[in-house]
Amino acid sequence: MSTHPLQQVLQHLHAGRWNAAHDLVQHDGSMLAAWLHGILHLQEGDLEDAENWYDRAARHFRSRGTLAEEIAAFEAALTASDTSDPNERI
Repeated sequence: MSTHPLQQVLQHLHAGRWNAAHDLVQHDGSMLAAWLHGILHLQEGDLEDAENWYDRAARHFRSRGTLAEEIAAFEAALTASDTSDPNERI
């Protein structure tokens, strides 16, 4: 089973390597990547850019959870996407 490319972004995020995570996530045009990009901006405290990326991901920025809840929800969505059609976008 292959690892989803966004897993590497998550590894950088969890290790506190935000610049590396940000550099990687920018190369993925999926809605999942847009959500994760928004989460990265949340973690950095850049709420304006975070809201922009949440909009691109069709996520509700103002009704989001805490950073930890968002990361957990993203990880669950990423796991679910690994078991579905690889061309499907969340």
